[in-house]
Amino acid sequence: MNKISTIIILLISNHLIAQTQKVEPFEDIDQTWQNGSDRRDSSIFKKLKYFTPSILIDVNYTHSFNNPNDNTVVGSTALTRNNEVVLSALHFGGDLYYEGARARFMTQFGTRSVVVPRNDLSPYRGQYQLANVYRFLSEAYVGYHFDRWYGINVDAGLFMSYIGLNSYYQPENWVYQASFTSDNTPWFFNGLRIQIYPSKHLKIETWIINGWQSYGKFNSMPGLGGNITWMPNSNFKFLTNNYYGADAGGIPERKRFHSDNSVLVRCYNKPDSKSISRVAFSLTGDIGFEKGGGVNGFNDSDSTKPAQYFTSVMFYNRVWFAKNKFAWTVGGGYMTNPGRYLVLFPTGQASPLPDPNDPTQTEGLFPFSANPGDKFEGWDVLTNLDWMPNQSITYRIEFVHRASSVPYYAGQGGVTSQTGYTTSSLEPNWRPDLVKRESRIIAAILFRL
Repeated sequence: MNKISTIIILLISNHLIAQTQKVEPFEDIDQTWQNGSDRRDSSIFKKLKYFTPSILIDVNYTHSFNNPNDNTVVGSTALTRNNEVVLSALHFGGDLYYEGARARFMTQFGTRSVVVPRNDLSPYRGQYQLANVYRFLSEAYVGYHFDRWYGINVDAGLFMSYIGLNSYYQPENWVYQASFTSDNTPWFFNGLRIQIYPSKHLKIETWIINGWQSYGKFNSMPGLGGNITWMPNSNFKFLTNNYYGADAGGIPERKRFHSDNSVLVRCYNKPDSKSISRVAFSLTGDIGFEKGGGVNGFNDSDSTKPAQYFTSVMFYNRVWFAKNKFAWTVGGGYMTNPGRYLVLFPTGQASPLPDPNDPTQTEGLFPFSANPGDKFEGWDVLTNLDWMPNQSITYRIEFVHRASSVPYYAGQGGVTSQTGYTTSSLEPNWRPDLVKRESRIIAAILFRL
């Protein structure tokens, strides 16, 4: 009986110890290879008790073979200036936690603090210049962690969106110039987020937010959506993101639906190999539409209510070499977006704010047409080579070719003025020089600590 009692006591004790130990979701999953994830296996700050700092720096140089006279890059949230060394992003901040309380903040300096907020026109509704108030923050939220199942987090503030598989932070991505699927879907949300981990390998997330990549609200309805991420093992990841909202300024009856879906597969893994050490691929497909307020989703039978939808796909294959010190990626994608409601508008010559009677109008003296039914198709291909001497730095060289069905990219005449300077008086016949094709080389240094 003594032996049996001892065994029972040991079993109960082990069970109680296991119950009290903190279990992190996905902690047994290797995510260092995944597109859009932190490739580090640990942080040098992991021993700090209440705060884990994070520092990211992204510097790039790009050359367009179109040679625009104003050095301006069009149609990208990753790039801004040709033939110049550019500090694209400097982020610093980190995670704070005390018992169940939690918070995260990341600052945002560099050109990304301009190019990403420029795509949000919600600050034109009301006062206080929200684009300037928030532009130097990429993340800033507070919340609470509940120890139920494998964790429940309730957060409020500014947080990253799903971004079509890619991460907002370039050191986490396989490619520098994201395909249309990622570059034309939201980078941030402002509102409430609830993350539920019912099992160790599953996350269910819901959003109640101001809108689709918007600091404020275009209408009275909030944006609603959520994410499901499933990683049964270290070689497979599936995620789906879905959104519903009213994001056409002054047109509350127009509703938007969007579904983003990705799968990642690691099909070979020998990290100590001096030749090929890893092989993985990612596939993403998006579908969505706007309906109401003069547009008709996928139905193009009524000429007075044209179709307005978004479909896209992108695929990347990545091969690592020499114990994961080098990696080669090849891939590309395709997008069609009648109505152009998600197209990144080409930068135009500076002008006053949009017509106050038309809050959906794009900026510039020569705004890019985005009327209901306006067609837009685009496709891109790229290849790059990464050198990663350690887990905190990446040296990348990338070639990308992009094309569109309408003039869209900056041509030799640029998009600023005939001289390339905003201080020049415009000649009467001058117009932004937009072309249908663009090839460029990108060099980048990506650092994370």
